[in-house]
Order: sequence, then structure tokens, then C-alpha cells
Amino acid sequence: MGTIVERRRADGSAAFRAQIVIKDKGRIVHQEARTFDRRTTAKAWMDKREKELRAPGGLKSARIKGKTVGDAIDKYLAENRRGIGKTKAQVLEAIKGFSLAEMACEDVASDDLVDFARALADGRGPSTVLNYLSHLSAIFAVARPAWGMPLDREAMRDAMAVCKRLGLTAKSRSRDRRPTRDEMDRLMAHFEDRWRRGRSLPMHQVVAFALFSTRRQSEILSIRWDDLEAEHGRVLVRDMKHPGEKAGNDTWCELPAEALRIIQARPRKPDESRIFPYSTDAVSAAFTRACKLLEIDDLHFHDLRHEGVSRLFEMGRTIPQAASVSGHRSWQSLQRYSHVRATGDRWEGWAWATTTGDAPSAPHS
Repeated sequence: MGTIVERRRADGSAAFRAQIVIKDKGRIVHQEARTFDRRTTAKAWMDKREKELRAPGGLKSARIKGKTVGDAIDKYLAENRRGIGKTKAQVLEAIKGFSLAEMACEDVASDDLVDFARALADGRGPSTVLNYLSHLSAIFAVARPAWGMPLDREAMRDAMAVCKRLGLTAKSRSRDRRPTRDEMDRLMAHFEDRWRRGRSLPMHQVVAFALFSTRRQSEILSIRWDDLEAEHGRVLVRDMKHPGEKAGNDTWCELPAEALRIIQARPRKPDESRIFPYSTDAVSAAFTRACKLLEIDDLHFHDLRHEGVSRLFEMGRTIPQAASVSGHRSWQSLQRYSHVRATGDRWEGWAWATTTGDAPSAPHS
């Protein structure tokens, strides 16, 4: 039921406020109002809106109208049952800090998304901007069909095309950084020295295992003793990273002999289920600090995986054989290694291929 109330503005002119209030069992379920200069215009709007609200789905649409991009992000985070990776969740939360998140869904156009990309590009590289837009596009894909929130998928597609053309976005380049034997010797000596003095976790074991197993940092720190089948030389990697599957992607991976020996040298404590019971933050910080201290330039922990996979091909492994270790489900992902020649194992005879077990005083972080 709508009403029109005449009011006087500060300059003495008349203003007509049309207000619509809808109740259900005495409870207000929806209300909206607009102000006009003429009563006839106010009545025309009120009659039109009441008709729209009485139409099938009209009231539901009105409730959704005005929802913001930030509301859609919150809805997505709360209702996604497939599980959202830590990085994606962090990116979506970060997007809520931009003005785009305050815009009503129905108002977002492609130029607004391009402006958002420009704001992101201030201090971020093209690949990072692409990552932000890609995660946001997942919400544009489901908002309207799932929740009736009018985010325009075409606007997002247009914006992605424009951003690519303008150079605001670009795919990240494959890193080819490989550690030298000297760099690894210095890292391992540094890590073992700190560990033996009880000042750090056994990073020499974590680093050597990363190189020989080709496992990602998060995978290494998640492996449980129950996931190990030493007699078969393999380990179960749970929720392995995969573009289309964020959870439940458990994969058995072959363990090279060197990686298995490192695990077998680890102490198995009754109250600890994980083989490497340390936090990703502690491992990342320790690796970054050591590289800086030792003046090892541009080496990332993830480069150890690249080194490990390269080693397999240099040892003469075929793509299927390398995939059995690395866990790549798409052999196409390993095509970048097809140029690697079988030159032998550059880590053969490396003194750090076998590392000692944990010390009682070594801290767990």
C-alpha cells in the first residue's frame, strides 16, 4: 500500500514523497520511497512500482536490488561448499577493500571493472591483476542464477578483454630459476647449523625433501605418517592443487629414493600425525631470511619443485614417469620440460641427499 506525503523544502518549493510499504502478517517485509516535484509524477511512479512488486518474483527482485558486490563476495564465501583455497579467499577479502565492493550489483558496468583493474595495477603486476579479476569473475558467473544478484557476466567478459588489450593483465611467465649446487650447499649448511643450535626447525630436511620429492610447500607440511607407504615407495598427497578441483583431489605420488630416505630419518612422535609438523609461515620466513642473508638472489621455495622435475627429465624419465612423481594430471603441463636433455643426475653424490633426524631441542612452529 502506498502513500504520498507533501512536504516543503528549505526554499519553499513543494516536494511529494511517495512511499510503498508491504507487510506480511503485520510485519514489514519491504519498503521503499522516492521524492518528486509533482504529485502526478509521484503517483505514476508509485502505481508502476506497486504493479512491479505484485508481479511474480517482483518482491524478491526488489529485496535483492541494492545488494553490493561486497555482499555477493560474502555470499560466495559463505555458501561455496567445494571449498575455497586460502589464496582465493584472501584475494576476495582484499577486493572488499576497494570502492568497487560498495557498488550496487545492478550498477556495475565493464568500465567500472576496468577502473578497478587500473587501481589494482598501481603496485601490482599484470599477472596479479589477472588473478584478482579471475577470482572475481567466478562470483559474476554464479551471482545472478544462484542468488538473483544482478551482476553482469558480459560486463566482466568485456572488461577482461579490454584489460588484456591495454596490458593491465597478462599471464605469468614460467619461472626457469634453478638453484646451483653451491647455493644449495650454502643453504643446507646454514639451515643445519641453526637447527643443531636449537634456533630453527630442520629446514635442511624440508628443503632437501622438496627438491627430491618435487612436492609443493603446502603439500610437504600436510603429509601424515598414515599417508606414507614406504614399502611401495609412495605417499598420498591430499587435496593436491588442481585448477578445477580445490578439495578431495587426493593423489598417490611416487617417492624417489632420496626423498624416502629423508622421511625415514625423521623421528615419529606418538603425539604428532604429520611428518613435517611445521607451519607454512615459519618455513617461508626461514627460507626467505636465509636467501637474503646468504645473498642468494631471486630464489623461491617453489623453485625447488621446478628443480626436482627438471632433474627427473635429465635422468631420462619420460613424461608419464615424471608425472608419477610430480603428480601432474595433465601431461601437457610438463611439455615445458620437453627440451630438457637426458644429461644425468646433477645431484648424484650430493652430500646432503641424506639428512639426519630431528633433534629434541628443535622448535616446532
